[in-house]
Amino acid sequence: MLLGSNLGDPKEQLSRAIGLIEQQLGTVVKRSSLYKTAAWGKTDQPDFINMIVVCETTLSSRMTMQTILEIEQNMGRQRSTRFAPRTIDIDILYFNQEVLEEPDLTLPHPAIPERRFTLVPLHELDETLLHPVTGKTTAEMLQDCKDQLHVEKLSDGTA
Repeated sequence: MLLGSNLGDPKEQLSRAIGLIEQQLGTVVKRSSLYKTAAWGKTDQPDFINMIVVCETTLSSRMTMQTILEIEQNMGRQRSTRFAPRTIDIDILYFNQEVLEEPDLTLPHPAIPERRFTLVPLHELDETLLHPVTGKTTAEMLQDCKDQLHVEKLSDGTA
């Protein structure tokens, strides 16, 4: 999962989100470093702090998505305009090797190949991870990525 925040204290928001993920979804078994990234899609807002966590869960992808939406709402996420600033944003990137395209859930996340702020921390965790649709590794997608927004490593994954 990709976690991001650019409102309030983003590091605290990420830490809180990880705690809620562990309470409601399952064990976080891996986490990337924290990365400061320029806002994507709507650039006139504060930079984001992003990270990736890998979670083991017994829930289905649909139930995981439902739980994530509840966590975001409980943390004060307000869905207004697309790419707006937010207290927390949690995206499912991959769910095992599941491929799914439904109105409210697409797996893997369709924007993975085009976003450096996703690919850089994902590369840190597993550069050889294969995308089940494109067949490319994380390293190959990062190399091919056209996005040039700044992504700066801040610290290890202790949000």
